[in-house]
Amino acid sequence: MDRPVLLYDGDCGFCTASVRFIDRHIPTRARIMPYQRADLAALGVTASRASREVLWVDERGRVSGAAQAVARLLTAAGGAWRPVGLLLRTPPLRWIALAAYRFVSKHRDRLPGGTPACALPPGRAPGTD
Repeated sequence: MDRPVLLYDGDCGFCTASVRFIDRHIPTRARIMPYQRADLAALGVTASRASREVLWVDERGRVSGAAQAVARLLTAAGGAWRPVGLLLRTPPLRWIALAAYRFVSKHRDRLPGGTPACALPPGRAPGTD
């Protein structure tokens, strides 16, 4: 893979609004795409996992999910975003970021831009893979 990929839920208005924020404010060479349009098998990701959490797949095919996907995006963006990403990857901030990510993902259908289509499917919590 020539550059990293950030996968998100393209059916979720909150997720789509978050990606628009990234496009406007965070420089990245990553391809950002809805998981529904990605070749998940080629990326080594299941639809079940992609439906539960944002995923970062680096150039080597390593997959990070939930808050760590966001942290890796920020780290790769460089500039002022890099130290933020590095901090989010370091305990105890890593654990706090995961708790915040789980809270937001659980309630994303009720957040600005969210719709009933944003509700998470039943199953394991984000960040448990």
